[in-house]
Amino acid sequence: MTTVEQILGRCGEGGPLSRSEALLLLTGADLLQVGAVADTIRKRRHPEGMVTFVMDRNVNYTNICESKCKFCAFYRDEGASDAYLLAEEEIFAKIRELVEQGGTQLLMQGGLHPGLGIDWFEKLFREIKGRFRGVQNHSLSPAEITQIAGVSKLTIPETLRRLRAAGLDSVPGGGAEILVDRVRQEISPKKIGWEGWAAVMREAARLGMPTTATMMFGSRETAAEIVEHLFRVRELQADGGSFTAFIPWTYQPGNTELGGKGATGVEYLKVLALSRIILDNIPNIQASWVTQGAKMAQVALFFGANDLGGTMLEENVVAAAGCSFRMSREEMIDLIHGAGFRAAQRTTLYDIIREC
Repeated sequence: MTTVEQILGRCGEGGPLSRSEALLLLTGADLLQVGAVADTIRKRRHPEGMVTFVMDRNVNYTNICESKCKFCAFYRDEGASDAYLLAEEEIFAKIRELVEQGGTQLLMQGGLHPGLGIDWFEKLFREIKGRFRGVQNHSLSPAEITQIAGVSKLTIPETLRRLRAAGLDSVPGGGAEILVDRVRQEISPKKIGWEGWAAVMREAARLGMPTTATMMFGSRETAAEIVEHLFRVRELQADGGSFTAFIPWTYQPGNTELGGKGATGVEYLKVLALSRIILDNIPNIQASWVTQGAKMAQVALFFGANDLGGTMLEENVVAAAGCSFRMSREEMIDLIHGAGFRAAQRTTLYDIIREC
């Protein structure tokens, strides 16, 4: 019988890992053992000792959503008193503030609005690209793209081609949750299944669009389903995917229908480390300071993470669940230096803008 030590030794040398072996590491291995192997892999992939971040802003253009996911505290019904859809000028003002502060990435995400077709997004994205040429439009989750296609009676390929032509540069991996339909049926039954998420990402890659992948864990999934999610992401990448980074983050139960306790810090670090071990074909692993806070994000840099994501001038979805960590550019740099790493501001595509 293969032992945990034998599995970790093989992983540390770059050897293959099976689903059953990964599950054994997640459920039976010591946290520090798994973390040490992930850190070794991180050092091998990023020997320069640099931790990166991007200056960005989340613009949540609407909170009106038909999906009504049980884990979400952000969505509202269309007729709710606090439901909203931002006007174009409000969106432009938010992007202008981002640019004035040196930001380069726009992350536009919202609810699955029943009335927003592709014409609305094409007009908006053309205006954004015309006004803010230096900003990467890294927007719309696969679920949103699928919603736009449905409202507009278009196929996924047609929708992505038109959005790309209008100014969508890359596709973030939001809405992945756990890429196992048993879990999705329990926590987000009205949202696309895992194969729907994968179909959008495959098409984006075919069009040459960079993408990212995420995982939200700590709700109702099993350890085996976490492992399955990681292997499905790995297999999508191996089959021609364009994932530049993987971002695991923890479910935030505050103000949600689903409730519960969420994952512990130890569970977060172990899943993060396992992500670095399994996803040997994805270059970057991102620590989620937005859900974990600055101190845990520092620790994550020794458990496989080499990137801290965005400074997030604005974020409303996770904040709606009562989790409202904030980070300025200077605080981000201090955090990285405090952990003993070099800090660098990057683009969405991980090109270095400047070392800090």
